[in-house]
Amino acid sequence: MSPLSPPSPLSPRPDQHSTQHPKPLSYPFWTSEGLDLHPEYRQLWDKPLARVRLPYGEDAWLATRHEDVRTVLSDPRFSLATAVSRDQPRIGRMPRTGGGLIASDAPDHTRMRSLLSKEFTARRIERLREDIRRTADGLLDRMIDTGPPADLIEDFAFPLPMTLICELVGVPHSDHPHVRAWADTVCSGSATPETIQRRATEFFALMRGWVDTRRREPADDLLTLMVRACDKDGSVSEGELMGLLNELLVGGFVTTTNQIGNFFSLLLLPRDSEEDLMARLRAEPGLIPKAVEELLRYVPLLNGLSLPRYATEDTELGGVLVRAGEPVIVSPSAANRDPGVFDDPDRVILDRANNSHVSFGHGTHYCLGAHLARLELQVSLERVLSRMPDLRLAVPVNELRWRSKEFFSGLHELPVTW
Repeated sequence: MSPLSPPSPLSPRPDQHSTQHPKPLSYPFWTSEGLDLHPEYRQLWDKPLARVRLPYGEDAWLATRHEDVRTVLSDPRFSLATAVSRDQPRIGRMPRTGGGLIASDAPDHTRMRSLLSKEFTARRIERLREDIRRTADGLLDRMIDTGPPADLIEDFAFPLPMTLICELVGVPHSDHPHVRAWADTVCSGSATPETIQRRATEFFALMRGWVDTRRREPADDLLTLMVRACDKDGSVSEGELMGLLNELLVGGFVTTTNQIGNFFSLLLLPRDSEEDLMARLRAEPGLIPKAVEELLRYVPLLNGLSLPRYATEDTELGGVLVRAGEPVIVSPSAANRDPGVFDDPDRVILDRANNSHVSFGHGTHYCLGAHLARLELQVSLERVLSRMPDLRLAVPVNELRWRSKEFFSGLHELPVTW
């Protein structure tokens, strides 16, 4: 299968088990704006799996409870690879990808992940802390020199992780805008199939050019590592190389960009019933690592984007029999607010203990770049709070524009002053 295939429209056919399944709920459960969890999820924690219908693809089971979500994410009886050949449930005209980590199961997933996992260990990523600080300070210097107001997303939250992942991979600086444009296309949820396919053809051709360059001119970067694994070791195929490269680039900055903006919007928005979170973090900077984990738990990032996993055999989950061949999607955001696991789950507790959130997944598909994302988020909080002690919103709260019905929750821009 090619690295990218055009998506299929929603088929109006009845579900194959319609006489045995409850009527599906319309999903995702959208929030109008902001970072609140939709109240519909609260009705599902005490129930078995819900049957849902997304805008595209076949009907699916939805897991919202913490235990069930962790099971689906880690149990090998739920397959990601199967989804590539199915009319998978999805919220937009999302391209179907093949050849990388997110669409593979063991042993292929294990083989490909082992190529990169040693580059993303906590110890190795920690060595980047000072580099990330320098990059963050450079962006803040530019903001401060230009003077307020500024857009904290465009001027900081986007370029910080974008620059870092492109440098780690080995993308020429002149091509960084192309990486962003491709990510905007696949994450928007509104691009037409024709636009997706055209831009995919252009971007994969660009990536092949980078690969050819590294074959002639090796360097100290991840792209050279992957090219050598393909050409000398044969541990990954050409298609797998392209899939991994695509996933590293898009996954390496999109979620972190959104989360930096989300974290600061939460810290800057007035909160009547809670402590001044920003003031506490300024007073106790040593609390930032724990605060990042709590904000990761609290902020609902995914809007029904969870990739479906297909049961490879009849499996009981949450008291429900999931038949072989049926897809299950999970809501990490709901699992992260499960009152059966987290005390006072709708409150931000910066020093929360035993924070077993699933924002980076669970099991063998646990996010490869989790340590990098954590470090970028920690440094972002540390440097912005330190360098901008008077940071505040530059517009009224009701003028903030939240992304509506896209794959990720986030703001279009975050105007700030100081």
